Amino acid sequence: MRILVYGAGVLGSYLAHELVRNGNEVTMLARGRRADELQQNGNVIRHYLQLRTTVDKVSVIRELQPEDVYDLIFVVMKYPDFEAVLPALAANRSKHIVMMGNNASPIEMRHYLQSNSPVEKKVAFAFQTLAGWRENGRVTCLRGPKVTLAFGGLGEQLDWQSVIDQALKNTRYNTITFTNMDEWLKSHFIMILPLNRIAASYNGNLRKAAKDKRLLNYVIDAIDEGHQVLIKNGYTITPANQHQLVRKYRKLFFIVLKIILATPLGRTTLSDKAVSSNEMDMLYQAFSDLKNRANMDTPSWDKLYNYIPLQ
Repeated sequence: MRILVYGAGVLGSYLAHELVRNGNEVTMLARGRRADELQQNGNVIRHYLQLRTTVDKVSVIRELQPEDVYDLIFVVMKYPDFEAVLPALAANRSKHIVMMGNNASPIEMRHYLQSNSPVEKKVAFAFQTLAGWRENGRVTCLRGPKVTLAFGGLGEQLDWQSVIDQALKNTRYNTITFTNMDEWLKSHFIMILPLNRIAASYNGNLRKAAKDKRLLNYVIDAIDEGHQVLIKNGYTITPANQHQLVRKYRKLFFIVLKIILATPLGRTTLSDKAVSSNEMDMLYQAFSDLKNRANMDTPSWDKLYNYIPLQ
């Protein structure tokens, strides 16, 4: 398959690596220094836990032209960056697009792409659970033997799922399909927003934060309140076990959270540099809109976002 990975950060680079392993003809869209690195040295990935480095040769483009058609386009980037690339994606004549990453407005994005394209656009949404960082011309990935990749439509079964399945065949992805990725994505950012406040409360000192029982309880309470906001707005928490985590397995969640904060996984996924502040700001605004629509008080969110550790 001829596949474009639009975005060359940690997530896009790992996705490209897996797609190449599957024998696909992979092109990466990158700009500036990152494009230069890929052209000169290839897609270099240090697999942190596996103690090995891979180098994949990929084609590199810096702009997407309307007539440059691919069997499938994966758009892998931060939520604030999606809007800027929508016009180029809509103008392009490729039919199959997967938007991958945090996303508070998938319905609006799909509508834009389908309303402004010269061809019928088939749009899906996805998220992969992977951590890492980029430095010195290479990507470092923190992952297990399998990487979970959730994908699906917005309330409907994808009649073109076979295209995605073919692209991901024989990769290390553990794929899980959901009928309504809008609910999945909203449930996800309801989870990560409170978790992101842990590092912010202690200026990035996660080990110190792990000892603050009051803070961690506020985090869990805030996630629970966020779930209630979604339910009040008519959404179903997806996956369902996320809701059970803060209700039925709260003590276990608390213990696991303390452990994660003291490991490299916590420093990669929950540090103050793990997620960009502008992405968190935009997701928080999306939550505020949902909260206002639900007309609900969220005292734990308020305490968490104004948290001052006890001396």
